[in-house]
Amino acid sequence: MVFNKLIQRLTFLTFCFPYTCTFAQQAFQESLQVGSIFQPHMVLQRDLPVTIWGQATAGSQITVSFANQIQTTITNEQGSWSLQLAPLKGSYSPKNMTILSSNNQKIVLADILVGEVWICAGQSNMDMAIGRVKDIQVLSKSAKHIRSLTVVHNVALTEQKSMQANWQTSLPDSAVAFSFAYYLQQRADVPVGIILSAWGSSSIEAWMPRDLTKELAYFNTIMQEFDADADRIAKINRILSGPLPWTRIDDVYLRRQPNILFNAMMNPLVPYTVRGLVWYQGERNTQSMHGLVKDPWYKNNSGMLKYKDALQAWIKRYRQQWDNSDMHFMLVMLPRFNALLNTSPTKEARHPNAHSWAWMREAQLAVQSMKNVAVINTIDLGHPTNIHPLDKLPIGQRLANAAARNTLHQTVEAQGPVLVKAVISGSNVRLFFEHAEGLRTVNSKAPDEFWLANDSQKWVKDDAKIRQNTVLLSSPSLQNPLYVRYAFSGFPQVNLINAAGLPAQPFRTDHFEP
Repeated sequence: MVFNKLIQRLTFLTFCFPYTCTFAQQAFQESLQVGSIFQPHMVLQRDLPVTIWGQATAGSQITVSFANQIQTTITNEQGSWSLQLAPLKGSYSPKNMTILSSNNQKIVLADILVGEVWICAGQSNMDMAIGRVKDIQVLSKSAKHIRSLTVVHNVALTEQKSMQANWQTSLPDSAVAFSFAYYLQQRADVPVGIILSAWGSSSIEAWMPRDLTKELAYFNTIMQEFDADADRIAKINRILSGPLPWTRIDDVYLRRQPNILFNAMMNPLVPYTVRGLVWYQGERNTQSMHGLVKDPWYKNNSGMLKYKDALQAWIKRYRQQWDNSDMHFMLVMLPRFNALLNTSPTKEARHPNAHSWAWMREAQLAVQSMKNVAVINTIDLGHPTNIHPLDKLPIGQRLANAAARNTLHQTVEAQGPVLVKAVISGSNVRLFFEHAEGLRTVNSKAPDEFWLANDSQKWVKDDAKIRQNTVLLSSPSLQNPLYVRYAFSGFPQVNLINAAGLPAQPFRTDHFEP
């Protein structure tokens, strides 16, 4: 542990004092090291090849022993080494990992478990502490076999290989991450390891590798402006080389920057073997529709309409980082919130034309077309005025059920009704759904929050009725309806669920541009 802390500190010095780093790196290469994430008490991912890496003298042989396996490799000219353990079985029995070099140097990492490992990342709603949510705080008292590694908040102008974080036998202090881990552990019946890397008010751009500028033109614009802003870079350097803890003003300033959170808080995790990544983020990107806001600078991000492309490119790029095209991603859809943008053509909050979070949810839901990506529907959760709602327990439960279905291959209904098709017949529209067994409403009233329109783009509330596992729509004030929007507003009063009690997914069948 002491040696890892020394590595982390010298990495920080490398960032601040580039002329010091050459000596430090040469000194490091004379001794055996393992990546900063490999520590006592860690959890390794079961049933997948497990990558182990580190540094040592160039040309030396490295041997890793764990769970009756012995794997060897030779360090390259830069002194880097990497190898893989064959897939391991989940186990509650702690074991030691021994790493040896041909120079007779040795590292022993004790008390290692094997189970399910997930990264939980995002902004403040992922970072919300267990103590903020009473029902999750109660749950924590009966939790077992959950371990955590929390990445310390930090930034860097270049991609870092080490970080400040320690594996703990205690729970992750995140209401969402912990409740997810709690229910996943019960379903998987193996230890669960949570790697928490989240920071409030950060945009998705903060977590982007710089080379995504090649794929996302708007991100290229953002990074060009960032690079050209000498005052901003100087201020970042001053904060990092100054005293700790940072002031709140400086803390907020750092977390709202593009790219540099990825460099310090995500890149050092690569390529630690995990089952997948849970992403609860998006609030920072809801501040505009089209993005690239110049003033104030911290709103300069994708906006809601570019977020779909940004998110898909981000997922693909992370899979490349981890060299795992099957890596699972689970996204928490933004819950209900009653804010409207100043650009909104209507101030009626529940109107489907309003510039509300509905457009961000549409962007998030679009990534469900990607392999091994699930979006957790939260359209029945949230608070009208509190951007940090406390109803986090259902999110943890739904995440665990989705993971059980998609990664543990258990039979569990993890999704509410999802529109399959809309059939128009005169003045009526019939909606067909998947995951609609036992379609009903929470309050036994007619389904709410359905709107109809024709080519005039004038939206009217409809009359909705459940017919078996379909919904029949009609409106006396609209002839020849063509399009449907459901729950397409910031804070819709939804009541449509399936037999599992899961809410119907928001949707729209039109393609009108906002």
